[in-house]
Amino acid sequence: MVRSLIAYLDSIKARDPAPRSRAEVLLYPGVWSLAFHRVAHRLYRAQLFFLARAVNHVSRFLTGNDIHPGAKIGKRFFIDHGFTVIGETAEIGDDVTLYQNVTLGGTDPANGIAGKRHPTLRDGVIVGSGAQVLGPIEVGARARVGANAVVTKDVAEGATMVGIPARPMLVDVTAYQRDFMPYGTPCTDCFDPEKHKIEQLQAEVEQLQRRLAALLAEREQMPAQPELALVQERGRA
Repeated sequence: MVRSLIAYLDSIKARDPAPRSRAEVLLYPGVWSLAFHRVAHRLYRAQLFFLARAVNHVSRFLTGNDIHPGAKIGKRFFIDHGFTVIGETAEIGDDVTLYQNVTLGGTDPANGIAGKRHPTLRDGVIVGSGAQVLGPIEVGARARVGANAVVTKDVAEGATMVGIPARPMLVDVTAYQRDFMPYGTPCTDCFDPEKHKIEQLQAEVEQLQRRLAALLAEREQMPAQPELALVQERGRA
């Protein structure tokens, strides 16, 4: 048990350069949130729902994170900072990192759909601050969800998602191959497919404007003698 705890604290230090020691990591609200959730989840599985909820409320009061007792969470899970919400049927794999203000939300309970309502995050997923992952979707292993993104569809393994609604973006291979990417988004100028389309449209509009200007200039330079001769012919008639 002690070895597991040390390995867990070291995994957090590998993802967060701020702590100077393992003891400092023990003060993190995300660590305490996970500890409380382990207790609440066991009570939930034993169908002691009220006690599970009581532990959950104590955890939320002390840490600011709201993790439903029914959520399934794997090994070395880390919430950096806090104010994160995780729904009842959410499933989280190993080595997953969530930053502050992340929501793993569910579908509308008024639509009559029971069962799986919250997302599944596979191993190594990173979700940036303020991101919303909604519905019974699956986020593939090692995927990254950028800050403030809203994800409502399945995410492919290793993809980097940005925007509202979230869409995949191309990432430089050196950033992609890194084991960890803070906040789920590379801090470089990345290729955005939507931005590229807009730039293409802008280039086409500029080209059309140049052609139109050239046609107008040609029309202004055309001699007016044929039109003058036609007017004179009509006058004689």
